[in-house]
Amino acid sequence: MAELGEFSSLTLGLLLLVCVISAFISAVTGGAGGILMFAALNVAIPLRILVPIHGAVQLLNNLARVAYVRDHIRWDMCIPFFIGCTLGSVAMTLGLSKLDWQQLPLVLLAGLIFYTVFRPKRLPEIRLKPLGFFWVGIATGTLGILAGAVDPLLGAFFVRKDLTPKEIVANKSVMQAWCHALKVPAFIYLGFAFSDHLGLILLLTVAAVIGTRIGVTLLHRIDSDMFFKLMRVALLVAGARIVYQLFAQ
Repeated sequence: MAELGEFSSLTLGLLLLVCVISAFISAVTGGAGGILMFAALNVAIPLRILVPIHGAVQLLNNLARVAYVRDHIRWDMCIPFFIGCTLGSVAMTLGLSKLDWQQLPLVLLAGLIFYTVFRPKRLPEIRLKPLGFFWVGIATGTLGILAGAVDPLLGAFFVRKDLTPKEIVANKSVMQAWCHALKVPAFIYLGFAFSDHLGLILLLTVAAVIGTRIGVTLLHRIDSDMFFKLMRVALLVAGARIVYQLFAQ
């Protein structure tokens, strides 16, 4: 396992910088920072321990982001999501990941992202009613255990003009925090020892929170049109990363 002491000062410094930048991107655009952080950390941290470590860092980072925009939370969306996400996470943890269809969620996710980014104006936005986020929760809880980063999936359902940028960041952050929180008991159940990597988790979290604080400050100054343009760019980057992952396997 990659212990904190095994990293050189340069490697650790680059990991911390990645966390600052990716958290900044998530705060400003509403998404894609998580998957960029995951991909960059995977260069130095083995995948088998990265998913729980990334989940712990993202849990604390999303909670920090929520604290800044908590007045914009829509509980009518979040509570159905919480229920669905919990069911999806529990089901996957109890053994569904042994089935040989792990690429299918990534294929569907890539298709959903590219529809959202390149959707012709005559086609509708994906505007789920609040109870519809139950099914988003099922998918997110399942994918979270398999793939780690969940922000591209959630982002596809938040590119919608009936929500303000602050509402998007607030509700997406609450949902991501819930999903990442579920990973803690899930991976403890699967035998992962978070205490063995606590120092690394805390350092990466501090870096991510710094990036979040800078990003939220900019979020207060950005207009809605620019926000949605940046969000689409962030989703496009995430979608390209998923396609590369599929073809690289």
